[in-house]
Amino acid sequence: MRENTKKKARSIEMVTGSLWKNILFFSIPLMCSQLLEVMFNLSDVAVVGHFADYKALGAVGSTTLLVTLFTGFLIGMGSGVNVRVAHALGAKNHENTVETIQTSLFLCTLIGFLIGAVCFFFSGGMLRLLNTKEDLIDQASLYLRIYALCMPAMGIYNFGNGVLSARGETKRPLYYLAIAGVLNVLLNLFFVIVFHMAAAGVATATAIAQYVSAGLIMIHLIRRKDECHVSLKNIRFHRDAGIRVLMIGIPAGIQSAVFAIANLFVQAGVNSFNTITVSGNAAATNADSLIFNVLYAFYTGCSSFMSQNYGAGNKKRILKSYFVCLFYSFSASVLLGVLLFVFGHQFLSLFATDTAVIDAGMQRIRIMAFSYAVSVFMDCTTAASRGIGKTIVPTIIILLGSCAFRIVWIYTIFAWIHTIPSLYLLYVFSWLITSAAEIIYFTISYRKLNC
Repeated sequence: MRENTKKKARSIEMVTGSLWKNILFFSIPLMCSQLLEVMFNLSDVAVVGHFADYKALGAVGSTTLLVTLFTGFLIGMGSGVNVRVAHALGAKNHENTVETIQTSLFLCTLIGFLIGAVCFFFSGGMLRLLNTKEDLIDQASLYLRIYALCMPAMGIYNFGNGVLSARGETKRPLYYLAIAGVLNVLLNLFFVIVFHMAAAGVATATAIAQYVSAGLIMIHLIRRKDECHVSLKNIRFHRDAGIRVLMIGIPAGIQSAVFAIANLFVQAGVNSFNTITVSGNAAATNADSLIFNVLYAFYTGCSSFMSQNYGAGNKKRILKSYFVCLFYSFSASVLLGVLLFVFGHQFLSLFATDTAVIDAGMQRIRIMAFSYAVSVFMDCTTAASRGIGKTIVPTIIILLGSCAFRIVWIYTIFAWIHTIPSLYLLYVFSWLITSAAEIIYFTISYRKLNC
């Protein structure tokens, strides 16, 4: 009983207390965790950019969208776990909580293995579909095949992170990722500088670090004594709990994958330019990873707080949670966008030393820096819909607004003008259209909501 009381003291209260304070304290550790997770890939790019050559940088950068495609699906599954566990905790349903956790671990591990197999066996073909440069494809394919080996670990980590976030505990995953992140950087330097392994070396380092973070979070869940305890001998698939998790996790995973799929067409457009432009784009897209992962912390806070209050039947607190998270995420996007615009050259120099590559990267940054704030209205509102159990329609809206629209843009406006700015402007226009539709749907759903 004393241990459970201590755990509750360390967790964030979602159904009582100040939302402004609690959401901020919930989101900051999660934000740091997200940044550390994306640092796995950023350290890969930085190390090969400085200690290998620009071809190694281009090879690793050419895999970014495919890595986002596969890891995004696992992150989506983690969102499903987070929402359903939060619903059960908010309703104080112990049996439902236990069954959801048991089923979620089974599903996330299985999906991790399946995604890893697809990534391993079809890496070369997928890279060729993206028109990856011939002088980059061998290293890029090797990087992907090694990276595929850590997909089960990523599935397990996102499961554990979803459970702890639903419980209001976001500091512990941060500690585990900090340990794994430091290990990843050290191994990156060791494999690249000592063994001259370039892309293969950084992929190996990332895989090892991912298994360390997954192992640490599982050890903690196994040792817990409350409703979030994991017993490996009792892991099984509960049909009803599995359906509930998949109804959130699969659309959330598809939503993450949709952005990656749409961006695959963008990458194909980038690949129509020279290798310098490809490498510059690879360096600049690291800003996207950093900023979107900062914002993702507030989106997770939005779905977590709304889910627990939905389970507790507090309708007014549900809506207030949405507006607080929208304010925080919009403010963060504006601040980060301005900082990126001002210090863009310094940021790009972390990943590249060639002046031409940095100049190419700045073409993207000058447009994207003022576009991130628009994406907030789409992503935060989608997270809000997920928090009240609505996922199918928001996913369809994302498919039409952020995927179909971008593809049409590439084959019409970009094909006609064929400049880098005409390619990057598709982001802000697709976000504007999708945001409007998501807000309309959420407004209608909330008015019909019966807690």
